[in-house]
This record gives sequence, structure tokens and C-alpha cells, in this order.
Amino acid sequence: MNASDIMGKKDVNINLPDFWLRLDNAAKIYPAIKDKELTSVFRISARLCHRIKARQFLEAVHEIENRFPYYKVKLKSGFFWYYLEYQNLPIAVEPDKETPCRAFERQELMFRILVFKNRVSVEFSHILTDGTGALEFLKTLLMTYFERCYGAVPQGTEFHKPAEIPSKEEYEDAYRRYFKKIEIPHLKIPRAFHLPFSLNSKPRFEVLVAEIPVAPVVEKALKYRVSLTEYLTAVYLYSLQKIYSVQSKIKKRVNSKILRIEVPVNLRRLYPSKTMRNFSLYVLPEIDLRLGAYSFDEIVKFVHHEMQLETDKKLISKMISRNVGGERNPVLRRIPLFIKSLFLSKLYTIGTKQYSGVVTNLGRIDLGTNANKLIEKFVFIPPPPNNILKVNCAIAGFQDKLLVSFGNITRSKELERQFLTFLSAGGIHVKILNTKNE
Repeated sequence: MNASDIMGKKDVNINLPDFWLRLDNAAKIYPAIKDKELTSVFRISARLCHRIKARQFLEAVHEIENRFPYYKVKLKSGFFWYYLEYQNLPIAVEPDKETPCRAFERQELMFRILVFKNRVSVEFSHILTDGTGALEFLKTLLMTYFERCYGAVPQGTEFHKPAEIPSKEEYEDAYRRYFKKIEIPHLKIPRAFHLPFSLNSKPRFEVLVAEIPVAPVVEKALKYRVSLTEYLTAVYLYSLQKIYSVQSKIKKRVNSKILRIEVPVNLRRLYPSKTMRNFSLYVLPEIDLRLGAYSFDEIVKFVHHEMQLETDKKLISKMISRNVGGERNPVLRRIPLFIKSLFLSKLYTIGTKQYSGVVTNLGRIDLGTNANKLIEKFVFIPPPPNNILKVNCAIAGFQDKLLVSFGNITRSKELERQFLTFLSAGGIHVKILNTKNE
């Protein structure tokens, strides 16, 4: 049986040595840019109410070992494209002692499980999946572990049962499934303002995590009639404007006056798909300081209307067409991989110059009432940013807490200070966490 036979079946056991996958549209750029610092690796952590029981935890890992075979793959290079090939290797379970979101070695799978006291973390390469896919994997691991420790935990949410056979839809390339050819002229996006801070010495990546109560943030968002993501994106833009405003006249003249944020959108909310691979695109709300300084009220209004417009399904369909259409181009497909990689690396640099920061919200996490009682919090740490972007921001909500993480490769924490000070000045209690213990 070959790979095409596998792809043609609805529910199959894909633990086969000849199983392989093409990279999805979002994953294609990462092999061309990843290195020891720009790892393309993100983390989701759950802090449990009790210290982890080693035997039961390892039994749970073993039980789900073959539930996600499409993650047990290695990156391989062909003459024209990279692809993913199944590897019958055990899932790595490691003590959590090193820098988060570190690169994977060539001999490793592209995801790992890390444990420290009562904290469980999973780290995934974006080549494999996005935050939604990684969270579903973590949910399955936690629910399986809880059943080992406490007996059957009454289910309050859906998760991937360890004994289930993966369906074809779980490892489909959903971008290709929903591709519809649309003739779209290429529009040039002006470059954006970038933080002026100096880089850390290597290893550069540092993480700051703040814990915020959900209720007052939701109350603020409701006051402006916007979503929580829109509100926090507006806070991020306002913080960038503050940093821009204290620059010297010379730097203001040289630097771009456009502040633009990349906000990923989970396409599973727009298109019916159970894919566990990447399936997200992004919107780019912005303000243009050539028109003058903005009040926070003005920024919230701009962000809300831009995000509402850009998440319209027709505009998202246009973006899918533009992105997937490029890889289907017969001329591009015949270009050797080493040339494609150079082109993709350049394309990534050009793309990063178009936005000033990233705000990615994993959303509200819920494992059901009984399982939720066994968990204190979730933390979502974004991949290390590149030398242009310098800082990333990721958000995760659980119960009555909102965890905001900043991944930073600079010597300055001014952006984080501006962001959290704004919330605090608005009456929202902000608690900075020690990431080594949290």
C-alpha cells in the first residue's frame, strides 16, 4: 500500500513506514528560515493543581503514542519540495530545564513533551501544526493522564480519544481543500514601523508572562463593543505609538509611520475542518501616524472595523487563493528546492517588514468542569521573533485568568511595560509570573 492509497481512505491506520505528507501552505516557508535562534517552535503549557505522577504520566504518553502518527514525522527534502515522512520513534518526554521554544535537532521528531513539577508543556514546530492542533494534542494527553490518576473523568469537552483511528480529515491540507481560483492582482503593502531596541546576546529569546483577570478585560472590551482580541490588539498598537512618539526627530523621519499588527485567524471557525495541521491566516489592522497621533478610542474603532472587514469569508477566500495559487503555479513547481528556499527566505523577510508586531490569541481553553478543576492555568508562548520584528505576543484564557506572554529577543522590555501599564492604569490587576516556576 502506498501513500496515495492511504489518502484515499476515510478512516485508516496510518502507522505505515511509507506514509508521507506534503507540507501545507502555511508550513512551506519555515524550513527555509528556521535556525537555532529563529526556531519556528511554539509552546503551550498547563500548570496542574498537583505535582505530576511520573508513572501515570508516562503511561498516558505511551497510550496516545500512536494516536497522532501525522506528528511522528521528520522533515525530508526532495528535488522540488520538502515533505514529511513517518518515523517510528517514541515521543520525547524531557525535564523542562532549558530555554523554551528551542530548535529541534535533525534526529528528533518536531514536537516534544516537557515536564517540570506540576507543569506539562508541549512544543511544536509550526511545520507540523498551529496552536489549535497543538492544544488538541495537549488536551488528549491531559485527559488520558487524569483518567490514569483519578479514574474516569466525566467528559465535558471533545478530545481525541487514544483508541480512535485517525480520520483522513485530521491530516488533510485544509488550504487545498478550500482553495478556489480567483484572479488577484498583487498589492504592495508599505513597510511598517519596527521596534528600535538593540538585540540580546545569544541565546536571545526571553519570555515575560503576565496573569490578568478575564472579567475586567471583557468589561473593557464590551464598553467599546469589540472582542477581547480586538481590545488587546488596540492596546498593543497604542503601546507601539507610545514608543514611536519618544523617538528623536531624525528617527521619526527615517522610520515608517505605519503601525500594523498581524493577528492570526483560526480558519476552522469559518470553514468546517477537523484538520490537526496548520489552518490559519491573518488580518493586519493598522494606524497611519502620518495622519497624526491617535487616541485609544480611535485605535479601538480602527482595529474593530478593519478586523471585521478582513475576516469576511469572501476576503479570506481571496487570501487562500493568493497563497495556495502561488504554490500551484506550474513554473514555480519546477524550480529546484534550493532556489525555492532562497526565494522563500527573501519573501519571509519582505513579509515581516510589513507588520510591527504579532498578537495571537489561542482563545478560551475548556476541558470540561471536572478536568478544569485539576488545572490552574494555561500559558501560550509564541515562537521566537526574527531580528526585524523583535517581539511577539500570545494570549490564552482559562477559567477566570488571562495569560499574556511576550517573546522578546531585545535588551528592552519597554513594549511589555507600556502594554501592561496601560491595563493597570485602567484598573486591571496585572501579575508578572516567574516563567521558570510557572
